[in-house]
Amino acid sequence: MLDWKNRAGSAPERAAEPKSATRSYFGGLLFSRALATLIGLYLLVAIALGWYWSQEPALFPVQQNAQMAAEKEGKQMVIGYTTVETLKTVAGTLLTKPGGYISNDRFPPGLWMDNTPSWEYGVLVQVRDLSRAMRKDFARSQSQSTEDADLAKAEPRFNFDNKSWVLPSSESEYQEGINSLSRYQARLSDPSQKSALFYARADNLNNWLGDVGTRLGSLSQRLSASVGRVKLNTALKTEVLAPGQVPQVDEEIVETPWMQIDNVFYEARGQAWALSHLLRAIEVDFADVLAKKNATVSVRQIIRELEASQEPVWSPMILNGSGFGVLANHSLVMANYISRANAAVIDLRQLLNQG
Repeated sequence: MLDWKNRAGSAPERAAEPKSATRSYFGGLLFSRALATLIGLYLLVAIALGWYWSQEPALFPVQQNAQMAAEKEGKQMVIGYTTVETLKTVAGTLLTKPGGYISNDRFPPGLWMDNTPSWEYGVLVQVRDLSRAMRKDFARSQSQSTEDADLAKAEPRFNFDNKSWVLPSSESEYQEGINSLSRYQARLSDPSQKSALFYARADNLNNWLGDVGTRLGSLSQRLSASVGRVKLNTALKTEVLAPGQVPQVDEEIVETPWMQIDNVFYEARGQAWALSHLLRAIEVDFADVLAKKNATVSVRQIIRELEASQEPVWSPMILNGSGFGVLANHSLVMANYISRANAAVIDLRQLLNQG
């Protein structure tokens, strides 16, 4: 038989169970919705920040920037001052642009961005090359002379790992490199300091331009490989051939991986951005040398080609159409500007070599 007393006594408990279950259901639903809303807002803010941080810095007036810095510090505009100040500004832009330096970021939105780190690396390559040239050539009268102490500290700082997050971070090392350049610049512009020197000679400039040409030539090849092409393998070892024997040359298809096309493109833009400023500084400090060699126009032609490569990219992505296809190929357009600049660098070096 049924226990009607116990059955009646448990009715309130049974009535309370649906209410408790309802509260638990709605409480869990509200928590899930709140969590989803927070995640959605976070993603929205991260996307907006990512778009803002991905804006490339604009070109700045090199000579005016150096004059303002000299007036602010109360220094004289001696030969070499503009080059050092421009190198400092280009390197400092990596740290002070919107979002700061993001190549070593470990959290969104910097973690999700790959175009801006490629641009930063391109700028860093040119900073490293010029800092080495200043240490090795510009600040030394001859190969057996003593190198400048501050420039000897600056170069390894800029060559530090570009993806180090902490202990030490890339930003702190690059800032130390900028500080070393500032100390050298202060001694250079002080008439009482005789230890800091800057030799604006044709051979020094030619050595640095050799590095520039190597960088531009490599970029041109990598950009052109976006569509894939058959290339003769020139890396094979030469063998002794019998008279009349035709050497065997292997062919290979060189093509940039699809996921790396935009990285190569933005690295090229970064190098072109930095190099256009550095060449404008060189035009100021090496004005007498360039005038004697009738090479001023050649420098300006290189700058024009590099600045033309900085036009805004209106497409939301880097297109990779075939050479004569319907869609554009941004890499080939960039390769055209880089190749023309490289050709002008070769002509400039020939002028500097002439007596």
